[in-house]
Amino acid sequence: MGGVESYYRAVSSRDSRFDGRFWFGVTSTGIYCRPSCPARTPKSENVKYFPSAAAAARNGFRACRRCAPDAVPGSPQWDSRADVTARAVRLIGDGVVDRGGVPELASRLGYTERHLNRLLSEELGAGPLALARTQRAQTAKTLITKTGLGLSEIAFAAGFGSIRQFNDTFREVYGCAPSTLRRADTPVDGVVPLRLSYRAPLHAEALFGFLGARTITGVDAYDNGRYTRSMSLPHGMATVTLWPASPGAAGPPHGGEPGVGSGFIEAELRLSDMRDLTPAVARCRRLLDLDADPAAVDTVLAADPALAAMVAAEPGVRLPRSVDGFEMAVRAVVGQQISVAGARTVLARLCPPADGTAVRPGLPTRLFPTPEQLLALPDEAFSMPASRRRTLRAVAEAVRDGLRLDAGSDRAATREALLALPGVGPWTADYIALRALGDPDVLLTTDLGTRRGAKALGLPEDPADLARHAERWRPWRSYAQIRLWRAA
Repeated sequence: MGGVESYYRAVSSRDSRFDGRFWFGVTSTGIYCRPSCPARTPKSENVKYFPSAAAAARNGFRACRRCAPDAVPGSPQWDSRADVTARAVRLIGDGVVDRGGVPELASRLGYTERHLNRLLSEELGAGPLALARTQRAQTAKTLITKTGLGLSEIAFAAGFGSIRQFNDTFREVYGCAPSTLRRADTPVDGVVPLRLSYRAPLHAEALFGFLGARTITGVDAYDNGRYTRSMSLPHGMATVTLWPASPGAAGPPHGGEPGVGSGFIEAELRLSDMRDLTPAVARCRRLLDLDADPAAVDTVLAADPALAAMVAAEPGVRLPRSVDGFEMAVRAVVGQQISVAGARTVLARLCPPADGTAVRPGLPTRLFPTPEQLLALPDEAFSMPASRRRTLRAVAEAVRDGLRLDAGSDRAATREALLALPGVGPWTADYIALRALGDPDVLLTTDLGTRRGAKALGLPEDPADLARHAERWRPWRSYAQIRLWRAA
């Protein structure tokens, strides 16, 4: 986006398409807001702009209670970019700083803490600690309003090191004591209900249909428009149920008011440890691609006459990602040259029962195996050719030994490492890049479904010809890939 004048136009028009792209603080009130805040537009001379909520808080502004500026969709540039800053933002969102501090974040990225702090401060106006601190305050606010946990439990579950630090940060970010936000009707059944915001449009049928067609018995399920699955998080097991909010449920998410360009997904989280709330939310957002900019994607794809009608009929098709990179790698290997239905059957035999103490009736009963659990399985558990079994074990050993397959991974280095494993070819490495790493610019030109979809749309079937044609879809070829599969 352009300069101050264009920012102010977005604020004046309450344009929710810019929520998550920048924040503005009002010097006369000391409050910061999202661009779509429904409050009276402040005078331009009283407005300051920030590249992150953390930067606004760092400059002494507290969050607006009316528009909840800390609950907007994430910036699409941090969601799609492959550079160090974007990888750092995604890892902070997954709670890496809360669990291991800035040294862990720096180690994951291969940079010094000082260099990392400089990079983030230059682009986001706040270093990794400040970004994590603002995120902790938001997590604490969610736990206060959505659970019956005591405030001291919430302080440590959100990642604060002490009650005093919790109270001080909360007052600084929200301008009130934590207890002020506690409601008398706070649920105490362990279920955390949330609304996950996104930028409209979102083609829910394509998104949930894709996930529903690939469910594994006991691990995930799709029923009556709701997708439910188990998740293995840093501190224990969790289950989540996700579904698109009905048109009549356009109520305020986290106290805000969705505008023309926003919407939300309903979510019910059941966590065995509340310290996992932050990574659980981050992984659900990644799974559903909720931080994408569908307008930017569809504009590029619709410029191709072969895709224009499809984009017009189905705007907002998302890239279904994953909650666990190793799981997606196993799905990719098992899915080599067999049908989706066949892969589901084979995968179900690899999944061990979950710890029964964390499971409720009607919810998933199995967890996808960890690398260690998969390596411990006997040969008989692998209903596949021996060569593919060896590939699965090679992938498990690589992940066990340090290969990362998540949103913070270096995409080029990860692809190279995967291709070095026996039985992993370009199709498998690119499928993992597409869904585990979330690369927005991947096209599986040799995939049978891709070629069938290309033929249906009048596009070249030959992989080389299709690759040349797809150059016009950059940097969003992954979204074209989903559309080709839908057309197949």
